[in-house]
Amino acid sequence: MHLTATSLLLLGSLAVVPSSQALDWGTCQGDDRPKDLECASIQVPLDWEKPEGRALTLRIARLPATGTSKGTVFSIPGGPGGSGIDDLSYRGGNFSALRKRFDVVSFEPRNATTYGRLPVRCFGTGPWLTRPDTPSAYAKLGAEVRRGAQECRKLDPAFFDHLDSASVARDIDAVRSALGDEQLSFVATSYGGVPAVAYARLFPRRVRAMYLDGAVNQLRDAATEARVRYRTYEAQFGRFLTWCRTVDVCGGNMGERWRKLVASADRTPIPVKGRPDGEAVAYSGFDLQVAAMPNLVGPGPAPDHPRWRQLATAMRQAERGDAAGFASYVDAGVGSLKPPSFVGMNATQCADGLRFSGYREYRAVRAMGERVSPNLAGMGLWHRLGCTGWPVPVTNPAKPLPSGLPPFLGAGTWTDHDDTADIVRRVPGSATVRFDGHGHGLYLTGNACVIAHANAYLTDLRLPAPGTTCHPPTS
Repeated sequence: MHLTATSLLLLGSLAVVPSSQALDWGTCQGDDRPKDLECASIQVPLDWEKPEGRALTLRIARLPATGTSKGTVFSIPGGPGGSGIDDLSYRGGNFSALRKRFDVVSFEPRNATTYGRLPVRCFGTGPWLTRPDTPSAYAKLGAEVRRGAQECRKLDPAFFDHLDSASVARDIDAVRSALGDEQLSFVATSYGGVPAVAYARLFPRRVRAMYLDGAVNQLRDAATEARVRYRTYEAQFGRFLTWCRTVDVCGGNMGERWRKLVASADRTPIPVKGRPDGEAVAYSGFDLQVAAMPNLVGPGPAPDHPRWRQLATAMRQAERGDAAGFASYVDAGVGSLKPPSFVGMNATQCADGLRFSGYREYRAVRAMGERVSPNLAGMGLWHRLGCTGWPVPVTNPAKPLPSGLPPFLGAGTWTDHDDTADIVRRVPGSATVRFDGHGHGLYLTGNACVIAHANAYLTDLRLPAPGTTCHPPTS
């Protein structure tokens, strides 16, 4: 889809946004949408500090209750920028039991990629980050990041500057008002946890129940965040090494060989060979760690774990001096020969404060990683480095949750339970469910055990006992 700069600048009209809007539910566009999925739209202010100014139109969707509706469960999609309408379209069957009592509503948030408010390239590409060794290198990286962000920001600065999760939370409350509900119950997945927490902070009396599923945690400082992440990454790498000893694709001493490979690539980056376009691309050790992480976290179905197998094969190829194995699967996944720091996603994450305060904080986190995470130290740096030099200030900083909130329920896997647990323990009386296995977004991916606990909470506000754990189904 081709979008001109002119068309991008003609976004939204200058319109007064009414305090309450009637929703005109109708059939959703698209042949692949469920027949019982209803769609509508709502207008919200671009800038909630200027409610009489320019408005945005947001698309919302509803799976109506199949019994007598007792209210609304609002599903906040991940991303940032994911489509909640897609979640209800393709994963709506997971809500079937919940729909006996509730309407299930979601939306495409203002930062969704589906509106065309910014070019697709702003959401699909971004700079290849480096790990700076000096203040001047850090400043140079910041200039490169800022330049890439400004290329998108200049097309519509006002829109680009209002993609923070607090604005998303206020949009959700406009939906609540239009629905006529005094309170909402929530299912918030992955990055959806950040606007969910913002909603709880801004509108605590309007929260009936809050279920957080593998939630991104905005509330920790950079050092605490990194310490938890490093522990999680190292544990997952250990599981990969254990699997490696049971298959023939890895070879012996994979952990020692991986560390040697990373150190060598940091000294002399490994080229990506065999490119038909002749583009010169090489992987540093930092690049290898970043590229490895998605496959480590999501190995694919047991017992074969195809993405772990793919990772092990790419490692062995890199040991022979060719990083093409990494480049091939990264390119297949995101359309880039190395993992990019996506500008569109960063427009939300950087505004939410998920960034280093400066070179000193970056160096402190880096030093800690080098001490405690021998295999994946770079991964505690990568996301926040994408906000270095960002042209827009933090507009949704982390703040404590207020008193008076109802108990939360959190759930998470090996790689995200601790993040979610840290959020919910800030609310008295809350609980978590730990899934003893891989994965992410347990409700939307249909984990029956977790869904049962979440539904008991969302329906009857009944929390599971401390230490509740769900296990992978046996084949």
